[in-house]
Parts: sequence; structure tokens; C-alpha cells
Amino acid sequence: MEKFQILDCTLRDGGYYTNWDFGSEIVESYIGAVNQLPIDYIEVGYRNLPEKDYMGEFGYTPASTLEHIRRCTTRKVAVMINEKSVRINDLPKLLGPIKGLVDMVRMAVSPDNLDRAVALGSEVRAMGFEVAFNLMYMSKWDQYEGLYNKMPQLNDVATILNMVDSFGSMMPEEVITKINKLKSILNCKLGFHGHNNLQMSLANTLAAIDCGIDSVDATVLGMGRGAGNLNIELLLTTLNRRGLDVDFNVLGDLILAFKPLQEEYRWGTSLPYMISGANSIPQKEVMALVTNRVYSFNNIVRAVDNKRIHVADNAHYPLLDASSCEEVLIIGGGQSVSAHINAIKRYLMSHPGVAIVFATTRHAALFRDVLNKKYYVLVGNEAKRMLKTVPQDHYQGCCVLPPYPRLMGTDVPTYAQSSTFELPEISFINRYADSCTTVALQIAIELKSKRVNIVGYDGYRGQMLSDKELTLTSENRELFETFAKNVSTLYSLTPSLFNALKSESIYQLI
Repeated sequence: MEKFQILDCTLRDGGYYTNWDFGSEIVESYIGAVNQLPIDYIEVGYRNLPEKDYMGEFGYTPASTLEHIRRCTTRKVAVMINEKSVRINDLPKLLGPIKGLVDMVRMAVSPDNLDRAVALGSEVRAMGFEVAFNLMYMSKWDQYEGLYNKMPQLNDVATILNMVDSFGSMMPEEVITKINKLKSILNCKLGFHGHNNLQMSLANTLAAIDCGIDSVDATVLGMGRGAGNLNIELLLTTLNRRGLDVDFNVLGDLILAFKPLQEEYRWGTSLPYMISGANSIPQKEVMALVTNRVYSFNNIVRAVDNKRIHVADNAHYPLLDASSCEEVLIIGGGQSVSAHINAIKRYLMSHPGVAIVFATTRHAALFRDVLNKKYYVLVGNEAKRMLKTVPQDHYQGCCVLPPYPRLMGTDVPTYAQSSTFELPEISFINRYADSCTTVALQIAIELKSKRVNIVGYDGYRGQMLSDKELTLTSENRELFETFAKNVSTLYSLTPSLFNALKSESIYQLI
């Protein structure tokens, strides 16, 4: 069988889902299994300078952690540094404490920083480490002018150059072409690190192996940034057919150890990652959308597709130029709307000048026979909901979008195209522009309303909240507090747990 090495980078690449926190039982199971599997290196985390955002143990990989791993593992140990944030004078602090604990330092390098990375790598090598250059954005290398002419600098510095398919967009024939080109100009070892957006990581890795590559990367269950990496279990099973000795009982135990994490974080490819892979869109941008529990799947696909065609948004509409209205009623999605619907409708029918602002169309069907001016907020998945709750023959009023461009793109029912407008700005807060509540409150400002009433923002009493519910509750609390402080008092006419809303009763107004 071909001679090459296998590096498992689960704890480093998988940390993008766990903030680099892994329970001690998982880590012990991982090390114990790897010791019995045909894996040559384990990359156990980053060595980072202090960051403003939280990163767990394997985001910094302290010397004490490495001492423990070194005692327990029979494999070579690697850590990674980000070249973009590390300078030569940082190396004594980052790498000095881990001399003798780590065999290899891998450097994540952008092609446009290769010259600077060579100088950094020279210092890393002088400290006694093997040096790996993980050169990112493989599918776009040809777009970096002079990149291949610079690569021979690596010959005297790099232990290995790892080709990183950062976008998960490569095809086997492209991998082979790149390897052959590098072999003609480099004498250092070559490695391949694939992402799985298009589910080509196995095919690309096997193509690299057949082309005489020196090292390949994989992770347990494919755990890794964005769509993830090549599954180590898939790689080992495939290589077993070629004669590699694999203890499948041990491999099965390793899978079981990480299965709860997979069920919790649900990494892996999906349509947004496929679109991003096919068009070399950065994993970081797509992962930020996919892991946000507030956005719907359709929102995410539309946002990624806008990135594919290089547009800030897929639609533009006239600015809202609404006539003033002294009073508005913002209708949320809480159960109090249906519970008090008769009183709410009686109030509206006796006050025909009050404008209705539907922050969500969840309860819009209840107001079909109410003739007050209606504004429908279209954010996120509201356009699709509106098709169900406000069919064309019951539609009256206009739809309102956040200011252009919209992060998640634009979706408007066909029958509402001619009566849809976008806000010129969000003036009362500099966050949450893609929130239904933000847009509803801004509509009240555009209408120059002297009184803003609210129903259907109940809050969650005595419940265990989901991540989405916690996020929305915190967001709405901040929106209400900011509006009440800087614009005007907000009146909740149905029961609400939001303290920033002044409590009144719908029944005192009818």
C-alpha cells in the first residue's frame, strides 16, 4: 500500500462548533482510540493570543493540557497558529512554553501573506518544530498573481505544505493538477486537507493519495468548520480495502464518543454549504448563517445565493413614504392576540384611524374583516407565512421591508409586489435591522405616531426556553427599552412580561 501519513484534527477543526471545549471523557476516549488506530499525528488545537471572544481549552491549548496529552498519546502531536494574527515577536510566548510537548506547528496561511508566512515559519523551525504551511483557498490559487513563483521559498522552511480546500469546492482532477504542479517546483512534502461542502472530500483525498501525496487530514464524524471535513472512519474503512489494518471495534468506540456532539451541533453539508462550495464562498460566512437558530432554512439559502451572484440583495423597492397616523397598534405572535381578539377588533373598529402593523402575520387572518390601514412586516420567513395567512383575495394595505440591503435577502408574495416598500433607515437603534419587531417599531416612527400600542408580545412565563426563544426575548427586551427611552412610551394592551412596555388594558379602551 502507498506510504503516506494520516493526521486527525478533530479537536482543532471541530472546535468551531464547541468553542473548543471538549469534555474530559471525550478527550480521553479520543486519545485512547487514536493510539490503537493507524493515525500518525493528532492536531489537538490552536495556540492563540488572547481573544475578545470566548474560546475553550483547545482554542489556547495550554502547556498543562499538552503535558497531559503527551503522557497519554503514542502519536505525534501538532498545534496550529493563525499566521494573520501572529508575528515573530509573539513566538516566544506562544511556542516557547510548549517546546518538547509538540512535534509540529501548523500555520494557517492566506496566499496573499505567503512571504510574511515564510519568515514566520523560519523562526518556528529554528525553535525546533516541524513546520507545516496550511495554504488556504486552494480553489482560488490561480487568482493570486505570482503565487506559484513564490512557493519555492518553502523548500528551505516547510516540513510539509498542506493544500487546503477551504471552500470544499475542488474536484479530483483539479486536485491532481495542483499536486503535479507543486511537485515540479517544491521538494518539501505535500499534504491535503479537504472540506466536504460538495461531499467530494473522500474522492479528492483518494485522488491525492493516488497522486503520491505525503499526508492527508480527517476528523471524527467529519467534525469541522462549516460543512466539515473528511470522516476519519470513512477514510480508514476505504483504506482498509487497500490493505490498511484497522481495528473496527476501536473505531466504533471512537464514533460513539462523538455521537452526542454530532446530535447536538448537527454539522455536515446542506444546500447552503453546497452553494457556497460550488462558488468558493467562505465557510465562516455561511456557518454564521447556518448556526443562527433565528433564520429559517429558506432565508439562509437565499442569503447564500445572493453571495453566489455577488449582489448585496436580490431586490430593491421604493422607500416607504407613509402619511402620518396619530396611533398605531403593533400585533405580535403571542397567544394573547387570539385570547382577546374580540376586544382588539372592537377597539380597532371603533378607532378606524388606528393603523395596524403586523410584526408577524401569524394572527393576520383574524383581522380580515377589519378595515383599518394595514402594514405587513416582511422579514425572514414572513413572506411564506403570509401566503397562508393572507391570501390574495384578503390582502389589503402594504408590505414593509427593512432598509436595503437586507442580510437574508428579500422575499415578497407576487400579489404584493406593487404595494411593497422598504424603510429608508432604522433610526432608533443600530442593531437588529433584520428583526420583525425592529421594522414594526420603525414603521411607527415613519408614521409619526404619537401613541404606539402593542398586543401579542406575551413573553414566556415559567417555561424552559429554547435557544431561539432566549435570543428573541433578549432582542425584544433591548428593542423595547431603547424605543421607550429614546422615542416614546410603548403601551401593551394585553398581558406581557416585558417591563419596558407600560401596561394598559384593551378593555379600558372599548
